[in-house]
Amino acid sequence: MTASQLAVELLEARRARRTVAPLTGRIALTMDDAYRIQSLVTAARVTRGERVVGWKLGYTSAAMREQMGVEQPNFGPLTDAMLLENGSVAADHLTQPRVEPEIGFFLARPLGGADITRHDALAAVEVAVACLEVVDSVYTGYRFQVEDNTADGSSAAQVVVGPVLGGDVDLADVEVVFARNGERVGTARGAAAMGHPAESLAWLARRQPLEARQLVITGGLTAAVPLGPGDVCSALFGESAGVTVRGPAIRL
Repeated sequence: MTASQLAVELLEARRARRTVAPLTGRIALTMDDAYRIQSLVTAARVTRGERVVGWKLGYTSAAMREQMGVEQPNFGPLTDAMLLENGSVAADHLTQPRVEPEIGFFLARPLGGADITRHDALAAVEVAVACLEVVDSVYTGYRFQVEDNTADGSSAAQVVVGPVLGGDVDLADVEVVFARNGERVGTARGAAAMGHPAESLAWLARRQPLEARQLVITGGLTAAVPLGPGDVCSALFGESAGVTVRGPAIRL
């Protein structure tokens, strides 16, 4: 099958709200193949009216790599249709949503190049923000290889953008407490993302040119948890930066 055919398959599965078996169970895929499919899926979303507003990183923490059995980071696009305000209800069309806490960056200027360092990345940041990512894999039971996940945009579905993290905050040291329905389900520090969230940003910028005002979320800091109907997932970053997402009351 061609990259175009595989992209159509993933798009149709999402439109029909059904999951599929991993592509790698049927064909050999390289990471280059996977990103080509991802680009075609993104182009189709743009054609139907969405706009790319940023990027997400996946598997930058040991917690997420261990949970999903994935050995390397990847990335995927964020569109304007994915962004949610703090406290919002997740979309009811998602098939198997999960939530994970992340540190995000809004960029003040473009960033990209093979030699980008953490220092370069931080210098390009306008603000850091507390985020929750709602992921939603197209693959049944979240069973996939990294190439499958990459083709699927690294499971990007929605992002809840929370409060700004103060400029005097040490992002590597900031503690994150993650809870579902009031019960703590994970804790981590910002350093879980490649040693520093800005290292994740630099890793991405060495592979994908980034534009001013784009949002980059730097990878789940803890393992992800399911978001069921009526669930409330929240994360506290430091002492006061809280971000929350709610599951739909009913999934139609």
